[in-house]
Amino acid sequence: MEERKENNCIIRPAAVGDRAALSACLEALAAHHNSVSLNFAGDYPRKPSDKVIEEFFESVSAGSAEAVVAEVEGCAAGFAKISFCGDEGWLDYLFVLEEYRKKGYGAILMDWAMAEFERLGVRKINVKVVCGNDAVGLYEKYGFKMNAYILSARPDKSRN
Repeated sequence: MEERKENNCIIRPAAVGDRAALSACLEALAAHHNSVSLNFAGDYPRKPSDKVIEEFFESVSAGSAEAVVAEVEGCAAGFAKISFCGDEGWLDYLFVLEEYRKKGYGAILMDWAMAEFERLGVRKINVKVVCGNDAVGLYEKYGFKMNAYILSARPDKSRN
């Protein structure tokens, strides 16, 4: 994949040298999920960021995923990761740091993801969103609709 530049933002493949920036983004994502989650605040992160990043690069190396960094003025403003198998794809991560939000960078990352899915022949794309996350609006602009509810429970909580 070649670098793309749009609106002062460079979209480029994530590299091993991006580990610290990706880790910072994942930590900010966990904090965001904890702040917006309607039912499971405090549950994030589910895995240590170094493990998630290791899995990113393993899946990219295996050819079943792609990951990019959105760079603005030399700083990682966010990232996206997609995975795919046959004609089905998953938007695994799309995150923009708070100080870069509302500037179109999320849409730039989303445009990249959708173009990659099309290039790969993906016919169905899935994304999971934490209940309470306003990113749903961005996904709906790209044609995403509710497909299923995924209900979760904590075994240590009694029924209400």
